[in-house]
Amino acid sequence: MFFDIPRRTRHRRLVRPVGAAALALGLAAVTGCSSDSGSGDETVKVGLVASLSGTYKPVGTDLRDGFQLYLKTHDNKLGGRKVELIVADEGDGPPTAVPAATKLVKKDKVDVLTGLVSGGSVNAVLPLVGQAKIPFLGSNARPEVKDPEYVWTTSFMSDEPGKAIAPYVKEKVNGPVYAIGPDYQGGYDELRGFTDEFKRVGGKLANPDGKTKWTPFPKTTNFMPYFAEIAKTDAKAVYCFYAGKAAIDFAKQYAQSDVADLPLYTAFVTEGSVLQAEGQAAKDIYSVLNYAPDLDNAANRKFAADWTAEHDTQPTTYAMSSYDAAAVLDKAIADAAKKGDVTSETINKAIASLGQIDSPRGNWEFSKKAHAPVQTWYLRQVRPDGNQLSNVMVQDLATLGG
Repeated sequence: MFFDIPRRTRHRRLVRPVGAAALALGLAAVTGCSSDSGSGDETVKVGLVASLSGTYKPVGTDLRDGFQLYLKTHDNKLGGRKVELIVADEGDGPPTAVPAATKLVKKDKVDVLTGLVSGGSVNAVLPLVGQAKIPFLGSNARPEVKDPEYVWTTSFMSDEPGKAIAPYVKEKVNGPVYAIGPDYQGGYDELRGFTDEFKRVGGKLANPDGKTKWTPFPKTTNFMPYFAEIAKTDAKAVYCFYAGKAAIDFAKQYAQSDVADLPLYTAFVTEGSVLQAEGQAAKDIYSVLNYAPDLDNAANRKFAADWTAEHDTQPTTYAMSSYDAAAVLDKAIADAAKKGDVTSETINKAIASLGQIDSPRGNWEFSKKAHAPVQTWYLRQVRPDGNQLSNVMVQDLATLGG
């Protein structure tokens, strides 16, 4: 997809003078945080695109709130600059994500772009980022791209969750595993990661044709016919990827289906506010992710405490990755400022030179090739934690990234 966008100068200045009243209004309206802290009147424009409506609203809301939490707990500044955060709705994918991102880049003239829930949205927006020559710091799963010069993610590559858990599933399950997921880019990537690695380590799929079963997205809300199909196979367990409302439908119906006694291994099905909606139907489900809310490190203790104080729920990988996106920008902008002029270009170069990031998930760093985190993956299981169910960390699975 090609965007007819005027080419902007590669070294467009990132810092702009604004009046105190305008800055106060902008920050109050957009970030919801105080704007009277600090001195000077320099500001950075950050555009955040996330699903604030549709199937993935819970995911997009956490992306927005995670970034805003970092701003609120860091005096509404990144790298010493005041921040104007402009949020746009991605909806369910490219048809709404592209115009939202186009407005941020062309009309609002943001200096950095972040967010994006859908891998399809990332692919559709990248031509815009490439022509504008501004850093895109994605905060959710991302597919591979040919030229990642201006493209980064603080989350992970879309095929990594399945790749991380596949050897564990092969070891624990005595027999074939049924693979099922949604028919869009993120689903293709997530399930490919699992099935390719599962077959590589000697596992066998229970799917009759040896291939993942795809469910139409977003119209599939009744999974019972698919569960009836699984029951006719020799499956000893199920692996799937779903998020948002689809995850709720899948988990609730799975618990009432003919395959309810089969172990369920997942990516994202129990992550975030969907867990509360799933209730007891989610009990004992295994999941693989790069974060668990009970990880014991100083960065996570602060992040989890700050998040819980704001939202009265456990933090999610979505919120954590977006929080880390803000942390990356904080360090990169500060480093660029030390070396001279702060521009989109110098920020992008600073991101490439950051080294290790002190994160709630544990320390990680960007890979040189894919510009994605080299990080640890964790096995979690939904278990009682006090009076509620929680994704409890069981063990480390693997370190991936390259």
